[in-house]
Amino acid sequence: MLLALALFAAPGSFDAHWQQIGPSPRPLQLNELPIPGRRKPAPQGGDEAAAPAPAKRDRLSDCLSVGRDNPALAESLAEHWLAEVKVGSERVRANQCLGLMRSQQGNYDGAYAAFTEAVGLIPPAQAAGAVPLMAMAGNAALAAGKPQDALTWLDRALIVHDFADNAALGAVQTDRARALVALGRNADAAKALGEAHRLAPEDPEGWLLSATLARRDKDLATAQHDIEEAARLDPRNAAVGVEAGVIAMLGNREDAARQSWQSVVATAPGSDEARTAQGYLAQIGAGPSGVDRGQPAPTSGAASLPRGTSGDTTR
Repeated sequence: MLLALALFAAPGSFDAHWQQIGPSPRPLQLNELPIPGRRKPAPQGGDEAAAPAPAKRDRLSDCLSVGRDNPALAESLAEHWLAEVKVGSERVRANQCLGLMRSQQGNYDGAYAAFTEAVGLIPPAQAAGAVPLMAMAGNAALAAGKPQDALTWLDRALIVHDFADNAALGAVQTDRARALVALGRNADAAKALGEAHRLAPEDPEGWLLSATLARRDKDLATAQHDIEEAARLDPRNAAVGVEAGVIAMLGNREDAARQSWQSVVATAPGSDEARTAQGYLAQIGAGPSGVDRGQPAPTSGAASLPRGTSGDTTR
């Protein structure tokens, strides 16, 4: 399953690290899909018929395995696979690997094309098996900057009957929220995130996104609750730490904001989140002790402090 972060930002606010909710995808996991295949007839009597068939290598598993270390090579293998086979079920599997490998390399338009072709090859009677590929298509469309296409695929995934994986459906709702925010439909995005919490209450990403949306809507009480949930579920997530600091700063809790950002710098050095945290620390300066462990980077081009907080000198 694929199941890839970025939120709703206004210029001059703390949101340089997440400019939109849609275009930044969640990482695709290299797993096989539960797509049913035809059952082979059971052997009929006799010692020879009862003997186990020789082990057969699974081409999709091999492709995904290669892709963990060399996605370009795995993409080439998937393309050769597609060129060789005509059977629909094999083409579905080849397109799955092809889409995942293209996504790994940032070719989201190509990934979207592969996933949509794969869905089209799955018989309607096996629609439940197509749901993960629909979600992959939606996620790839988000990453390619096509929120309306993404929403179409994600909505399609949700109306399939007999798909009962709540964690996967929760991830679909999270991606729907990204698409809806990109389309300017924040109220609908909040409803999608509410569904994500109901379906997958232990998913920290959904709580992080809803915290950011609530914070952008100036609902700091909800934002604080949701970011605490995200931190409880994934305490070492640097994006959670950055957002927690933003929420704290907007609530005039400068020391808590500083502590969150210093923690990000300490636990995720060299990351984009750490660079964002360093920029914020540079703007608010050292705490009462005079010690700023953030080692702030220069603030040129960094996001500025939001209006209405101590230290705001920008607007």
